Amino acid sequence: MDYFLYRDGVLHAEDVPLPQIAAGVGTPFYVYSTATLVRHYRLFKDALEGLPNLVCYAMKSNSNQAVIKLLADLGAGMDVVSGGEYLRARAAGVPGNRIVFSGVGKTRSEMELALDGGIRQVNLESEPEMNMLSRVATAMGVTVPVTIRVNPNVDAGTHAKIATGTSGNKFGIPIARASAAYALAASLPGLEVIGIDVHIGSQLTELAPFEVAYGKVADLTRTLRAEGHRIERLDLGGGLGIPYAHLNKTPPVPAEYGALIKRTVGNLDVEVEVEPGRLISGNAGLLVASVIYMKRGEGRDFLILDAAMNDLIRPALYDAHHDIIPVMEAPAGVNHQPYDIVGPVCESGDTFARGYPMPPLAPGDSVAFRSAGAYGAVMSSEYNTRPLIPEVLVKDDHFAIIRPRPTLDEIIGRDIVPDWL
Repeated sequence: MDYFLYRDGVLHAEDVPLPQIAAGVGTPFYVYSTATLVRHYRLFKDALEGLPNLVCYAMKSNSNQAVIKLLADLGAGMDVVSGGEYLRARAAGVPGNRIVFSGVGKTRSEMELALDGGIRQVNLESEPEMNMLSRVATAMGVTVPVTIRVNPNVDAGTHAKIATGTSGNKFGIPIARASAAYALAASLPGLEVIGIDVHIGSQLTELAPFEVAYGKVADLTRTLRAEGHRIERLDLGGGLGIPYAHLNKTPPVPAEYGALIKRTVGNLDVEVEVEPGRLISGNAGLLVASVIYMKRGEGRDFLILDAAMNDLIRPALYDAHHDIIPVMEAPAGVNHQPYDIVGPVCESGDTFARGYPMPPLAPGDSVAFRSAGAYGAVMSSEYNTRPLIPEVLVKDDHFAIIRPRPTLDEIIGRDIVPDWL
């Protein structure tokens, strides 16, 4: 469920008509719904009721500080994958003891940053990383809680570019090598082994891969405890899919996911962490763009928008689908025509959809991309010297700009021309 609905033929974000935002900030822009973010976070908290837990929002899906603060004020922890994300979380007021540091390539400086500022745990992904973190912690005179991310070799059944739990992926340590890895971590000074970490992919639409992976984690928990390790926390990752309208089936809801967690690991006397990103922020956001031209081609017609692949790269990067709807609702029964919906960037890959049915539109009309709150603004760029587009947060009947559009002078002014040119 989201809070983007037509009222009197006009698409609204909560109680704000989208044309009102467009008049204030121009198109294209991202808009996020406070009510949707809150609702989706609470679905996870409710699903885990009865288990000691922390819902750690995966900041990589949408790292605007307003979104982070909104969720943190509800009690959310944060899952970060870089020093920059760590500093964003701290700047938004998240305490270090609610921040989990993930990622395969943490640098020495990032480790120092987290240990100096405070961290809930570091999720380790390789033996060399263990050794590096041990050296950093020892030099700083601290002990850091750690888990080890195990790779359970489970096919998540998702797109190859967002699958993370099979043996061919770069993430984690093979589960068959887990005992040796835990023995090494436990022997290193400055590290306190407290749990297990697993994450098998993103946009999962079935519970079966989770069940297999979590079953393996439960078995590993018992094995490691028998080997003398104190396993008191299980970081089960994220990845639960969102209900894109084009899917032929509805992904499981958080309540079903929570029931699976209780069934597989609920009897282990552990604290559970989950790291949802897309399901919290994905359907909480729209990308709103305007039509520049309607162009007739050879055997196809094009709808050319003022948004481009630099604003929303997901379709170009991994063939992602976004439902695209007019901001002004089409009359019932109106004929739809197929269009290739494209942006102005000088790449053939700057295509959002091919043969997509749309009602009659004219230059200046606006459209909205649904499910754009996750991996949209965070993956955008200034390719073709196109400014990053504004982000807007809506609450009830008012809105605020939470990231402004930079000017072209600001973008160009960041370049430094050497004095010998």
